[in-house]
Amino acid sequence: MYNRAYGSNFSGGIWNGIKNSFKQGTALTRLIYINIGVFLVIKLLEVFFVLAGQRGFEQLLLPYVGVPALPERLLYTPWTIITYMFTQFGFLHLLFNMLWLYWFGSLFLYFFSAKHLRGLYVLGGICGGLLYMVAYNVFPLFSSQVAGATLVGASASVLAIVAATAYREPNYRVQLFLFGAIRLKYLALIVIGIDVLSITSSNAGGHIAHLGGALAGLWFAASLSKGTDLTSWINWILDGFTSLFQKKTWKRKPKMKVHYGNSATGREKDYDYNAHKKAQSDEVDRILEKLKKSGYDSLTTEEKKSLFDASKR
Repeated sequence: MYNRAYGSNFSGGIWNGIKNSFKQGTALTRLIYINIGVFLVIKLLEVFFVLAGQRGFEQLLLPYVGVPALPERLLYTPWTIITYMFTQFGFLHLLFNMLWLYWFGSLFLYFFSAKHLRGLYVLGGICGGLLYMVAYNVFPLFSSQVAGATLVGASASVLAIVAATAYREPNYRVQLFLFGAIRLKYLALIVIGIDVLSITSSNAGGHIAHLGGALAGLWFAASLSKGTDLTSWINWILDGFTSLFQKKTWKRKPKMKVHYGNSATGREKDYDYNAHKKAQSDEVDRILEKLKKSGYDSLTTEEKKSLFDASKR
């Protein structure tokens, strides 16, 4: 089967196809691309270092991309509270994080918007990193490790998305290979329980960060249900940052032009547009109310499509 959208994206070559796919893709697509892109850049740089006779590239890079356990070290590399959540050194680490992100990110977009996904990914990573730092500086278990401990990985961000989705639709059933159907609330509890029991393992910091991300996801979903969006400030910053790289930001604005015409026709067009937008909004509100009362399985195929389309706007 030929996918027309895919073909059009990649008709100008692989690199142009990737750029078009990134620009036209959802927030989920972009998050996955960024994680994979960072991984590939790290591996290519490692190849050059090895060819130059230098070993230990990852250890050399780690302090500049991973979040440290010591707060005073973070003062010198504050950007690492963001970069760590996009950095994976191992292929399997990347693979499993991206599979979970794709799986639960796609499900998340049925119930929340694309901006919520982007904002929660960052919020979950920040909360995971902060809880990791607090734990390593509070509990005596980590006193001998805190000076050199550094955290990388997208797991805290992914767990935030898992927890938020489970909170929003706890009884939604997902199919697991070899295990069959399981409700989201039980799946989330199992994952969180494993992280709690693994705190004494060799990757204690990673599991603590996972818990921080999960708590952020629950906090976000609970607050949003009461009308407060915890990701709004993150999205405001991200929108401002991305606008710096858009060509239209640097283009000179055209002079204002005044058009004289049939004002009644203009008012009719405005009225039709506003009426259409209101009808769309009312339909989404009706679907969300039905979803809240009867669950996701009660929606028709057309209602699911409308909800998915609305999440991308």
